[in-house]
Amino acid sequence: MRSTRFVWLAASLVLVVLAAGCGGGGDAPAEQETEGAVPPPEAPEEESAEEAGTESVEDEGGTDIPMGSSPVVEMRTNVGTIAIELYPDKAPGTVDNFVSYVRGGFYDGTIFHRVVPGFVIQGGGFTADMLKKDTEPPIENEADNGVRNLRGTICMARTNDPHSATSQFFINLKDNPPLDFRDRSMQGWGYAVFGNVIEGLDIVDLIAGTPTTSRDQYQGVPVDAIVIESAQLR
Repeated sequence: MRSTRFVWLAASLVLVVLAAGCGGGGDAPAEQETEGAVPPPEAPEEESAEEAGTESVEDEGGTDIPMGSSPVVEMRTNVGTIAIELYPDKAPGTVDNFVSYVRGGFYDGTIFHRVVPGFVIQGGGFTADMLKKDTEPPIENEADNGVRNLRGTICMARTNDPHSATSQFFINLKDNPPLDFRDRSMQGWGYAVFGNVIEGLDIVDLIAGTPTTSRDQYQGVPVDAIVIESAQLR
């Protein structure tokens, strides 16, 4: 009888120990929340050391882009000029958002802060001192517009939340089908294409070949700043 009770107690003790070890005592690995830390071939995310601010960006007169037109933004950098044709018919909300930042002078003095050769160049959120600018609230993801992430297209960067894009954008250095819309799940939304480079693709490639370094938690930062001196509608 004593031996039976001993065996029962021993078995109970083992079960208690196993339960304690499997009950989630340690934190599960959290998905990387620091924007922009995702390595290729995964998609670029907005870079930030903290939550984006909501300080308003002045919009001088609104966008008022007529449907059917193809506005062009001329982005002058310290290494050359890039002309980008926008797609208001395909991504009206995204184009409206981008043009609002352009007209408000938001991009002037920002940098291409992330360069990943053979993948993307990313900019539109940081000064040369790697200080993040305050932005307007996030916009809805329009990646379900049927436009693919092909070489030379411009798209919105975002966090893991599909509807979190603000000011940051990236230009595809090659065709990137993994970034295309698949479905409306968190993993399938993809990245919204809202235009393409029509002049200065050689400048895009020049930026892609610039030497990079790490600055704090940020990877792929150009050693010599690639500055957007001005961005304006033609």
